[in-house]
Amino acid sequence: MLVRTPDPALGAAELIARYDAHAPRYTSYPTAAQFTPDIDAATWRDWLAAAPTDAAISLYLHVPFCKRLCWYCGCNTRAMNRVAAMESYIDLLLAEADLVLSAIGRRVRVGSIHLGGGTPNMLPPEALERLFAGLAARFDLGDCFEIAAELDPEVLTEDWVRAAGRIGLTRASLGVQDLSPQVQAAVNRPESFETIRWAAGALREQGVVSLNLDLMYGLPLQTVEHVVTTLGQVTTLKPERIALFGYAHVPWMKPHQKLIRDADLPGAQARFVQSQAAARYLTGKGWRAIGLDHFALPHDSLAAAQRAGRLRRNFQGYTTDEAPALIGLGASSISHTPQGYVQNLTQEREWRAAVGRGRLPVARGVALTAPDRFIAELIERLMCDFAVDVAAVARRHGRDMVEVADAWLRLEAFQADGLAEVAEGRVQVTPLGRPFVRAVCAAFDPGARDFHERHARVV
Repeated sequence: MLVRTPDPALGAAELIARYDAHAPRYTSYPTAAQFTPDIDAATWRDWLAAAPTDAAISLYLHVPFCKRLCWYCGCNTRAMNRVAAMESYIDLLLAEADLVLSAIGRRVRVGSIHLGGGTPNMLPPEALERLFAGLAARFDLGDCFEIAAELDPEVLTEDWVRAAGRIGLTRASLGVQDLSPQVQAAVNRPESFETIRWAAGALREQGVVSLNLDLMYGLPLQTVEHVVTTLGQVTTLKPERIALFGYAHVPWMKPHQKLIRDADLPGAQARFVQSQAAARYLTGKGWRAIGLDHFALPHDSLAAAQRAGRLRRNFQGYTTDEAPALIGLGASSISHTPQGYVQNLTQEREWRAAVGRGRLPVARGVALTAPDRFIAELIERLMCDFAVDVAAVARRHGRDMVEVADAWLRLEAFQADGLAEVAEGRVQVTPLGRPFVRAVCAAFDPGARDFHERHARVV
């Protein structure tokens, strides 16, 4: 390939102008935007029947209920306070589990369980325990080494925390985002540091050994000072992990985001400065940078996986989960088996109706081809390690390097600008290029030309 000398005078503003395009977060490849209705309940039933049996699977359960609708949210959820509706949802989660197990045709070992949302701690404590009793009656949980949940500290109660201890919760993610009252008002999420501190302490007392705090940059009215001040408070809690996500403003996909004024949003360069200031602060305090937007203390399993080259990426972000199959239950849940990805119906009413009729509630998905698996590994290693030996991956998958010939041409600009180094079939993202790694990954994505407004911007 043509190699040009990087321009040392090229600054952040110029790089942002060149590379701040729309691109996926690459929590999967192919991405969810490429799922189609061609993958239906019959396909999913066939894939389940062929599910691997030599290793434990992972379970993901989606709880689409929240106390309030945060205006920045990109998740599938709704405001809900009716206990009866949540109780019936638990019944249907277990009914869907029965449908899945009927298709598999045998008892299944589970290695990890993740409760996502929405806000799983909206479930009444007794409903949470009933759910896990139902899972234990259906699956073999003897090898289950992790139970994780995404929680809203503002609605967390002592009773719920005690119930979480009884089900064996080991990891919890607390939604924080930003502690500035000005920013919180702009996204409809009031929350105090005292509430978060109480939640962290209560969860640790009940056996949670890995605490994650979810933060955001690029929120309306947010400044570098807000980001760093928030970090100064939450790092006193010594969370094992911190996720620092860039706010994705996609009002064409999430209409409630129209409640956020465009004029209040930081521009691309301000977002960049916020993210870099946060990374410097956290690494200076002892957290290790993990991939694009996660940080972990050196003793945490996420940092250990990074050091060992075993870091993975899925729809929850960076993970240590190496299970060969992920079974998703609940409205909008996504499942993954060696054959491909499947997503459930996203509208809760439609999901309820399908499960109530005894039908696997599949909406869409994508079957993985051999080229897909090749590209998927290239992208995952870049997202996790900022480097990939393309030639070695090609040999492992029995693919020809000519399949990614166009990628080398697209990478020329990244190398010329000092964002990547390319030599002898290997791609290394430089420290300067790490904030733009999604754009580097897109060089290998044959669907990159269709990204406009289907995904958030890189910066």
